[in-house]
Amino acid sequence: MPDVGFAGNQTESKMAILEREVTGAVTHLRMNAPERLNALSDEMIAAVHGALDEIAEDQSVRAVVLSGAGKAFCAGHDLKQMTAGRQADDGGAAYFKDLFDRCAAMMARVQSLPQPVIAQVHGIATAAGCQLVATCDMAVAAHGTRFGVNGVNIGLFCSTPMVALSRNIGRKQAFEMLTTGTFIETDRAADLGLINRAVPEEALEAETRALAEQVASKLGSAVRIGKQAFYAQMEMPVAQAYEFTGEVMVHNMLRDDTREGIAAFIDKRDPKWSQ
Repeated sequence: MPDVGFAGNQTESKMAILEREVTGAVTHLRMNAPERLNALSDEMIAAVHGALDEIAEDQSVRAVVLSGAGKAFCAGHDLKQMTAGRQADDGGAAYFKDLFDRCAAMMARVQSLPQPVIAQVHGIATAAGCQLVATCDMAVAAHGTRFGVNGVNIGLFCSTPMVALSRNIGRKQAFEMLTTGTFIETDRAADLGLINRAVPEEALEAETRALAEQVASKLGSAVRIGKQAFYAQMEMPVAQAYEFTGEVMVHNMLRDDTREGIAAFIDKRDPKWSQ
């Protein structure tokens, strides 16, 4: 069984299923199972979720990049592992329910994480891998990357990936992808809003890092407040959302660092933030 831990920048381990590299206020998580196209195996789900839990407690981290090693970002669930789960007396029902619950919890952790998470995508992002792209707060992809919720091609409708996908792109476009299993490439993915932008493959890492560093340069507490409010208000009717976000703005305005940021803007100087 692969190591479900992750390697830090000081103790790099090629055996780790998830590698972690820290540069300033940006943490880069790299899924490292290239021989399985970084499939969301039991071990990968546990490693990603565990790393996110640790990052949530680290206020020195202001942005996270998530990528995949090898020739693909993520090919979805590990079908061989899922097939092995069928050997149980119940045909795998309990295992499958537990698997999808754990995967959903990991996806939810991406969005509940205080820090923004940016997917750095290349090769393919299929099924639950496409779900992961849709779940991340932002995404940058290399030209030619293919995205699909293609489970229908093997008789398994991508119902859980549908949740994130249908909250990123238009209803009819999402339904077409889900029912035809057709892949789209980066230009179409950008037009639909699945990714923020497409860049040449050789510029992918630099462009994603530049976006992460731009986010990380902002006041961390303000971004944390804003991310939480962003997802909360999306589930509310408009009037309730305005009432809620008005209260969030008051809370934000009363923070000392916000007072300093506004004063610095008025005085035409750099702010001196405490964090």
